[in-house]
Amino acid sequence: MLAENLRDVQQKIEKAAKGCDRDPNEIKLVAVSKMHPVSAIEEAIEAGQLIFGENKVQEMTDKMDELTDSGIEWHMVGNLQTNKIKYLAPRAHWIHSIEKTKYLKELEKRASREERTLNVLIQVNISDEKQKGGCTPDQLPGILKYAAENGTHYVVRGLMGIASFEEDLELVRPQFRLLRELRDTHADQFKDSESVQLSELSMGMTHDMDVAIEEGATMVRVGTAIFGERDYGNE
Repeated sequence: MLAENLRDVQQKIEKAAKGCDRDPNEIKLVAVSKMHPVSAIEEAIEAGQLIFGENKVQEMTDKMDELTDSGIEWHMVGNLQTNKIKYLAPRAHWIHSIEKTKYLKELEKRASREERTLNVLIQVNISDEKQKGGCTPDQLPGILKYAAENGTHYVVRGLMGIASFEEDLELVRPQFRLLRELRDTHADQFKDSESVQLSELSMGMTHDMDVAIEEGATMVRVGTAIFGERDYGNE
């Protein structure tokens, strides 16, 4: 069942990409496995999926401990706390939810001790909803400037955003377009920086990934369509 779900999602990505003259290989599928057991991840691995996202640091590190030899690329996609970054620096590959310079400062300190360089995305609040994380578009230039001047053990690869949940998906298109325009504007400004290389756009989830792909997503974060409804009893 899970393998079939995964295949369906991959086919939807391919259809959406081809529908707007994009190469499907440009789009990375991050399977969001939060609140699903390790056995579900193992089933997805057997089906060929090796990129997984988690929302909580503790859950992610617990799963890392159980899946040490799996070749997984781990993405932290949930909200961060400064005191949790020390657990991500040794083993995470991507962090999608950087929204403040203090997180970059802590990440630099922790990653330097591990002699690792992490890929990060700056989360921008594109929906203007207070309950969603992310910096404002006006705060983004300052964060990127800080990263360009101070980053040696991380590289800002792009931006991440979460759109509002809308029945009419055309209402989320301007939000995704805003993120792409922000990325494009600042990519040119920081094109000579080694620690700010803005090529990625992490946007789009199960219900709105088609529109996100049409607007330029290079990563889509999909959980429910792959794993089914989450087991909140394990939260």
